[in-house]
Amino acid sequence: MFSSMLQNLLNSSGQANAMQRAVQMNSYVHKYNAQWQPVEKRDVTAPNSNIQSFDTVLKNSASVKFGDLLTKPETKVTANLYTAQANGASAHLTPRQKIGEIVSRMSKKHGVDEKLVNAVIKQESGFNPNAKSRVGAMGLMQLMPSTAKGLGVTNPMDPEQNVEGGVKYLKSMLNKYNGNIILALAAYNAGPGAVDKYDGVPPYKETQNYVRSILSTYL
Repeated sequence: MFSSMLQNLLNSSGQANAMQRAVQMNSYVHKYNAQWQPVEKRDVTAPNSNIQSFDTVLKNSASVKFGDLLTKPETKVTANLYTAQANGASAHLTPRQKIGEIVSRMSKKHGVDEKLVNAVIKQESGFNPNAKSRVGAMGLMQLMPSTAKGLGVTNPMDPEQNVEGGVKYLKSMLNKYNGNIILALAAYNAGPGAVDKYDGVPPYKETQNYVRSILSTYL
């Protein structure tokens, strides 16, 4: 149907009408496009001095009728919303701060004094997540492979898994010795078997120095 109409418009008798119609359509399209010009873009890197609070945005937008957005596309509503939390979200944590955040979370999760966990990590690895001992202990809380496996730690070098595993183990020692921090620390270092054997801190110089050093940081 359309091809026959076009043919009629283009033949000798309808050529003038076709040209006139084309001019009318072209004028209509230009007028339509001019009406719907896109809202100008704002520079997202603009200074914070131009940022409006949420209350200000609500107050200003109240003067714009919703219908105007439909019938008058040139109507512009510009606003930037922000919160104090969003402004600080770009701050990057240092590796040490990230470890501190993990320790805080895991200490609360398993009910162990955060300060005590930090003292153990300081003694065990000096807050080095890549630390490895000559006997095979790994990570921030120096988990032995067999201990890590028993605690469900699949990657002892991952700070998150390592700290959670270490805190869980320390908590189990605290529970075993009825909250006695000295015995729990001795067991963390020498094993609960040695503590039970000697009914107290084993007579190992390393273990005794270990307990003494952590307590001096913790207390």
